[in-house]
Amino acid sequence: MSTTKAYAIAYLRELDFGPEIIEYLERIDDTLAPYDGRFIVHGGQLTAAEGTWDGDLVVIEFPSARAAQDWYDSDGYQAILPLRTEHSSSIACIVEGTKPGHRAKDKLAALLA
Repeated sequence: MSTTKAYAIAYLRELDFGPEIIEYLERIDDTLAPYDGRFIVHGGQLTAAEGTWDGDLVVIEFPSARAAQDWYDSDGYQAILPLRTEHSSSIACIVEGTKPGHRAKDKLAALLA
């Protein structure tokens, strides 16, 4: 079993905060529970260091990339996904984290191999 965590990341812009988004927020926690997903970042105060950030960042941690993908593909999440996608301009991805002890030189070695 992999010890590498994974993250579902969404960047939300132009949010139409109405009944659909409220319903999405009321229901998403129940979709995360079976996959051990938990919010790490949920639209907190963002201070731009570079570029223009005109939206909210959401990061959800999962124990593995498989768990993250299974959550995203689940019937429970797919049922509420349109509540977000049809009422915001957003992009999302699932990204695998690094192994414990990872250093930047590890990535350099992989890129040069």
